[in-house]
Amino acid sequence: MIKPLFQNILVMVNGTDASINAVRYAVLMAKLYRCRVYATYVVDTATIKQLTLNRIFIEEESREYEQSLEDNGKRYLSFVEEMAQAKGVKVETELRRGAIWSEVVASAEEKKIDVILLGGHDSESGDEKEIISASYRSIMLNARCSVLIVKERLIEQLFKLA
Repeated sequence: MIKPLFQNILVMVNGTDASINAVRYAVLMAKLYRCRVYATYVVDTATIKQLTLNRIFIEEESREYEQSLEDNGKRYLSFVEEMAQAKGVKVETELRRGAIWSEVVASAEEKKIDVILLGGHDSESGDEKEIISASYRSIMLNARCSVLIVKERLIEQLFKLA
């Protein structure tokens, strides 16, 4: 018998509308295909370190910004759990620290992930899009599993109907 294409899904959460849509997509996949969902938020300490080394941030600002990102990450992951629970799906959440792409890839390898879901980003500003694009590119180049960019325009409506 052929193995299912995906049993373990990892969705990267970064607080954008696009990443929340990717979560919706993951939850629907879990309902339809009975697979496990993992959600990962990465506190981008690599970028914070660069900003500090380049003297854009002072040490205190770095710590405050890192704490702010961690607090945001916890809120987003809690929201993800609530969304999944509302649809009867269990999701395991994880907060990591480091470079976004390397932490997502490492998490995928640790959990034996079959597909990584990333939110398509149509509406972010130029700077956000540049950072996200660099991370996405690195994830796609380094992941050992499939990577899916979620751009389903009707995902909110489909999620409500499920």
